Amino acid sequence: MKLSYDDLLRPFFEAIKPETAFRIGAEAEKFGVFGATQGAIPYEGDRSVRLILERFVERFGFQPYTETEHGPVIALERNRESVTLEPGGQLELSGAPLPDIHAIEAELRQHLDELRAISVDLDIRWLGVGFHPFAAQKDLPWVPKLRYEVMRAYLPTRGALALDMMRRTSTVQANFDYASEEDAMRKLRVSLKLSPLVTAIFANSPFYEGKMTGERSHRARIWLAVDPDRQGLLPTMWSEKASFRDYVEWALDVPMFLVKRGDRVIKNTGQTFRDFLQNGASGEHATAIDWKTHLNTLFPEVRLKNTIEVRGADSLPERFACALPALWTGLFYDDEALGKAEAMTADWTFEEVEAIRPSVADKALRATFRGKPLADYAQALLELAEGGLRRRHRLANDGQDETKFLVEIGKLVEKARCPADELVEGLSNDDSDIAKKILERSLV
Repeated sequence: MKLSYDDLLRPFFEAIKPETAFRIGAEAEKFGVFGATQGAIPYEGDRSVRLILERFVERFGFQPYTETEHGPVIALERNRESVTLEPGGQLELSGAPLPDIHAIEAELRQHLDELRAISVDLDIRWLGVGFHPFAAQKDLPWVPKLRYEVMRAYLPTRGALALDMMRRTSTVQANFDYASEEDAMRKLRVSLKLSPLVTAIFANSPFYEGKMTGERSHRARIWLAVDPDRQGLLPTMWSEKASFRDYVEWALDVPMFLVKRGDRVIKNTGQTFRDFLQNGASGEHATAIDWKTHLNTLFPEVRLKNTIEVRGADSLPERFACALPALWTGLFYDDEALGKAEAMTADWTFEEVEAIRPSVADKALRATFRGKPLADYAQALLELAEGGLRRRHRLANDGQDETKFLVEIGKLVEKARCPADELVEGLSNDDSDIAKKILERSLV
């Protein structure tokens, strides 16, 4: 039966839930390197990503996931928590939907404790930075996930730095619920406008192949040269009249990657989903699963799925990792804070926000917007988020609310600094031991 337009809208409408059921899902990626050499770890072998996955299964009760019956392990699942792999072997915790940032902190701490316990005898160290500080492209493995093979061939034809995005970048992300179509569009619109500012707050990738670049977020630089069809700030979604239908219209005109039928993969990079929906391909016709797969191959700075997924931050060390979901929780899950953020950005245009993205990569909070340093806007944004978190009043056993997760990043913002500024402070590319210093400073 052919998919209807209502079928395309259904995943978004079915995701609507009451505010009492709102949850937060956090994602945190990291790079693994050998401590003695700073070399990238392979996917296969005696000291490898695959061995790490096997140890998670043996010691901590995860279940392995493969795409095909006898295929390689590419992910793990435990309850509603999963451990997944990015194309260059980056390890990602994709957390369960949780009620507050206290629970997210506990989940992250447990994950990192488990990861360190199964890595220590392998001399594998894990790095929380947005761009691999040591590896060249030739040094990294390819994770044997079916869609990565297609992306590996196709994306470089659409952007010069696409392979760097796939294999040498790492991020923290967070996912949030919505109560209605209006609520989803409001959150999407505000977060798209704020995304470069949030990128600046959490800029944390100042290294390239063992040297400082002078940038604060090389990861942000990379995303400026990746497939323009499927990434960016989605100007059509900035309108106050935007709807689920507008997001669907955008997604329909993005070229596909592939069609999966059981163990069979049909490469399909020359066809938009709109054309596939109308005409099919290779004797196959669009299904609801195809549509869901396609939506997951879109990479805007904020993505609409069954959640609002904010995607603009570099990977971070444990000290800062919960600040990203805390900031967005304070804004998204408090109507007063969201309203003030909406007012703050009401007259920001797509053109002027898009224009600051290169300077955000270079200077982070020292970049300017409308004649003011971004640090000024960042301080205002943190104040809004803190107010929202205080009004949520979710307390830990020690009586502290969720604002505690913004304290450390707030100290940096007050000085117009970002995490990358701490990474490079006092370093010189002429240091004989710069690689060891970068390693120690980049640990997750």
